[in-house]
Amino acid sequence: MDIQVVRAEHGDSSVVRRLLQLYQHDFSEFDGRDVDAHGEYAYRYLDHYWTDADRHPFLFRVDGHWAGLALVRSGPPADMAEFFVLRKYRRHGVGLRAAEEIFRMFPGPWTVRQHRRNTSATKFWRAAIRYAYVERESPDEVTQEFVAGSE
Repeated sequence: MDIQVVRAEHGDSSVVRRLLQLYQHDFSEFDGRDVDAHGEYAYRYLDHYWTDADRHPFLFRVDGHWAGLALVRSGPPADMAEFFVLRKYRRHGVGLRAAEEIFRMFPGPWTVRQHRRNTSATKFWRAAIRYAYVERESPDEVTQEFVAGSE
């Protein structure tokens, strides 16, 4: 599989928006959100990813096909605001490779958060973060804090 992580340009915003809809649909299992009057999940800050210097949108491709996205805030600490891999590409190393590449792009302190009920995401991040991390739990979230680039 040829896996690529590409910075989403403004012309890619419709692809990011559509993939984000699929992500939010999957995530509604945990946050209970409903679609709006237009049948869509709103994402308040999406347009800011092309205007704010500390927000960075990425798309994932597998063999030339769209496979997922990441929305990163560069911090410090950097924050994995959203991360999504299409179901077809899960458990094939796509997410691991994408996370590794993104951490490499933003060396330094990081925070990665998961909804507490999303145990699959927590299991994924525990495997994907290849740096020593501190994990914190609250009633709502599980959070890993680490420094990318520290071996």
